Amino acid sequence: MMPFLNSNVIGESNKHLIILHGFLGMGDNWKSFGKKISELGVCVHLIDQRNHGKSFWDNKFNYKVLASDLERYLIKNKIYNPIIIGHSMGGKVAMKYALDGNNKIHKLIIVDISPKKYVFNYEIILKALDSLDFIKIKNRIQVENHLINFIENYGIVQFLMKNLYWKSPGKLALKLNIKVLKNCRNELISEINSNNIFLNETIFLKGQNSNYIDENDSKRILKLFPNSKIITVPDSGHWLHVDNPDFVINIISDFIL
Repeated sequence: MMPFLNSNVIGESNKHLIILHGFLGMGDNWKSFGKKISELGVCVHLIDQRNHGKSFWDNKFNYKVLASDLERYLIKNKIYNPIIIGHSMGGKVAMKYALDGNNKIHKLIIVDISPKKYVFNYEIILKALDSLDFIKIKNRIQVENHLINFIENYGIVQFLMKNLYWKSPGKLALKLNIKVLKNCRNELISEINSNNIFLNETIFLKGQNSNYIDENDSKRILKLFPNSKIITVPDSGHWLHVDNPDFVINIISDFIL
């Protein structure tokens, strides 16, 4: 029997907010945000998607099975009409579920991603992670030095290092199932399309300095999500909830309350 997704649940309320992280991330990337939102009287679920965080590993990895994982989690926890936030890859999972789920979502928030097909730009990062030799690499400093040889952006290096854990005394490992994520990278960039539309309120948050959503995407977005609007988050890139958290929290608070 397929196991259920791991989650970190913050707060108690009849109003549930599900947060789906991006590629190579985990639910706890949104922990600070989740704590602040929970103070508004919302129960926040920080989800680890399959092959990420503390959730199970599986050879299947596409938006259909990721949306199915979400459905099973909601049913198991008896969550009805949740608000869902999805960032990047998690945004596409949220879109897929919303379009296939017969409007089971109360409101939808998509963070810096559109339904379109993307050019995959994670090859170097996956190569860096896949080449980590934990027989030779014994500590976090050595991991950091290895990743810096591939990746110039130190912020990305620090983000990736959150996936490290001690598998056993003196033995580091990654929470990520790199082999499967490498093999399924074409699934990751695929377009979310449907003959259905999602009629409930939706917002798309775009990082001002990010190119993940451009001016040509609005037509595609409105076709699938006719009751949606695109909001640009100033002074932010793809991880806009990190770059400008106060602005994002204010926008989302107004939207969900």
